[in-house]
Amino acid sequence: MPDVSGGAVGGVLCLGRTYCDLVFTGLSGMPVLGRELFARDVAVVPGGGAFITAAHLARFGRSAALVSRLGTDPLSLGLDVGLLESGVDLSFVERAADAGPQLTVAMVQAQDRAFLSRRAGHGHPATLEAALDAPGMRHLHIAEYATLAEIVHLVARAKQKGLTVSLDPSWDEDLIYRADFLQTCQGIDAFLPNVEEMAALAGTTKIEQGLDCLTAHFPLVVLKRGADGAILARGGDRFVRTAPKVNVIDTTGAGDAFNAGFLHVWLAGGDGASCLEAAIAAGSLSVQASGGVSALNSLA
Repeated sequence: MPDVSGGAVGGVLCLGRTYCDLVFTGLSGMPVLGRELFARDVAVVPGGGAFITAAHLARFGRSAALVSRLGTDPLSLGLDVGLLESGVDLSFVERAADAGPQLTVAMVQAQDRAFLSRRAGHGHPATLEAALDAPGMRHLHIAEYATLAEIVHLVARAKQKGLTVSLDPSWDEDLIYRADFLQTCQGIDAFLPNVEEMAALAGTTKIEQGLDCLTAHFPLVVLKRGADGAILARGGDRFVRTAPKVNVIDTTGAGDAFNAGFLHVWLAGGDGASCLEAAIAAGSLSVQASGGVSALNSLA
């Protein structure tokens, strides 16, 4: 397996929207129009791929900064305690009235989940340029394609600053089938899709064919397969790791935790086995509590 090092050890900028996550668990079914359904438990926590990835990186001891916009409404302000307790650098969080309320309602069953989200304002923080210039930062993680599509020449600007770049496409029905999706991603060093996203982009559900398609566009592809583990692909090389069986409470944010585990070891120069093992361990920890970061406190 070729070296998959992402470069020198350093800080990570995590760019993307931050949500107030309302995570309902202990459901007997999914909501039906005209009927009321009660959940056994609910968690109200900060969410969004950028924050969740940054929080897990911070717990690994790596400097991680959130680059995001937050509202000034009560829901947005209610996230402050959780954000501060995460250990994430919040220096590049912009407060703006139009950035909230921004929330996701997650309804979770043992083998299924559903989301209802609201985006607010735009996703281009006024702090972005300062973040890209920040000393000690070596990598930019873009938590969703929607942010990349919104910020012109984002990858090129990051590369000019000497940063490596990763992207989690983060499923978006309106964007995943765009004809220019892969072209917009030009310059990405590490692409981190799940199986559904791979199938949409590659036009096939066959794993090997899908990886062949994506590795023609990205130097490094890490395919998240949930309970089946993950595959790291670089060119024609493949490295596979399975996932352990754990008590699954909520899979919300598990992919973002996976990203953090992968990036932490990749940026330290880890080999394929070490990168995947760290990624799967982080994702497996995340699913054992409600919300993307709750497991860091309850199980760490």
